[in-house]
Amino acid sequence: MFRVGGPADCFVRVTEKNQLIQALCLLKEAGQNFFILGNGSNLLVSDAGYRGVVLCTAGGMNRISVEDTVIYAEAGASNAAIAAAAKAHALTGFEFAAGIPGTIGGGMVMNAGAYGSEMVNVTEKVEALRADGTVCRFSCEEMKFGYRSSIIRGSHMVVLSVQLHLQHGDSREIGAKMEELAAKRMEKQPLEYPSAGSTFKRPEGYFAGKLIMDAGLKGFTVGGAQVSEKHCGFIINRGGATAADLHHVIDQVQESVFTQFGVKLEPEVIMLGEFDGTEKLQESRNGS
Repeated sequence: MFRVGGPADCFVRVTEKNQLIQALCLLKEAGQNFFILGNGSNLLVSDAGYRGVVLCTAGGMNRISVEDTVIYAEAGASNAAIAAAAKAHALTGFEFAAGIPGTIGGGMVMNAGAYGSEMVNVTEKVEALRADGTVCRFSCEEMKFGYRSSIIRGSHMVVLSVQLHLQHGDSREIGAKMEELAAKRMEKQPLEYPSAGSTFKRPEGYFAGKLIMDAGLKGFTVGGAQVSEKHCGFIINRGGATAADLHHVIDQVQESVFTQFGVKLEPEVIMLGEFDGTEKLQESRNGS
């Protein structure tokens, strides 16, 4: 996470699924803006904060259970905790997500992925809450997973829990794979600085990081915000950055890449609150 941004009008930590359902029904009846927050790993909150209620599932709604090759996890469970549970039960297939920061709820919304695998490859069922307060269940096919997208993203539905299907494996091999991927991340990504991971989605036929580097923006800095010199696909907080600094860098990268190459970079980062006089997000959803 960037470790910037202002406060919400109200912050509530939710520990039970029924609490979340009841809170959402009350907020909708009151016409109150709200946002569902996981760990906030892919979120950029404006310096002015958020005019509404933030319901946080991280640290609560995080129960995980395992039965044979199936893992059941509530939306607030972290990807790292699920990966650890999979390893403990000698289940393979989720190693790719061990280093993805955030919760499984947010991971489902954006079909999070890394190193050639995505949530679509391990998802069996997703339980979600509709805008009218009814609970529904989607199969993997019904989730309509795409590149960093799903049927949930952009809707007013909220992920409550997921059911993953993995394969039997060897715990030592699973652990070794997780360590190998962690070492790759450490080598190639600027993990020593606060960031939201990959800032932009991968445009079809291109790599965002290479486009940004070829545009001459490696190390481009505004205040405490910078295009990482280690990996141009990451915008980092080198220290003392404001949300406005980070937003300015994102805007400049988009403008320069489009001007030079005609490619429009779409942020993978979710922006919450007011930037440049415009409210970026006023809908309910799961944030990673």
